Amino acid sequence: MNAAAKPIEVLLVEDDAGDELMTREAFEDNKIANTLHVVRDGEEALDFLYRRGAHTAAPRPDLILLDLNLPKYDGREVLQVIKSDAELSVIPVVVLTTSSAEEDILRSYKLHANAYVTKPVDLDQFIAAVRQIDEFFVTVVRLPGR
Repeated sequence: MNAAAKPIEVLLVEDDAGDELMTREAFEDNKIANTLHVVRDGEEALDFLYRRGAHTAAPRPDLILLDLNLPKYDGREVLQVIKSDAELSVIPVVVLTTSSAEEDILRSYKLHANAYVTKPVDLDQFIAAVRQIDEFFVTVVRLPGR
């Protein structure tokens, strides 16, 4: 663990309660207490990012974990909005989804996703994958404004 590592604000955009729970568990088991904010659909994600409605006091996330298959606006639409906004576009977005379809992978990268991770079905592998994402963005990557 990097001694200079500081907790970060993470926005999880996930409509599956089970995947949310596993992501929370992965974060809680890590040594750095990053703050995990959860929204359950694409519209709420945009409200959080633009500090609208119930999210007027929302912090600016340092990292976004984005599912593709969401109600209201899907993850692809949310990703397109984020990466086409001058202020939001610098926030790293990791697509974390069940889809391993090549067209989803290509489209996500064309929309400037910073990484694409297919959710492992196995609980332990899922938690390990989320931990690796978390550790990478906290200890290895230099985030904007940090």
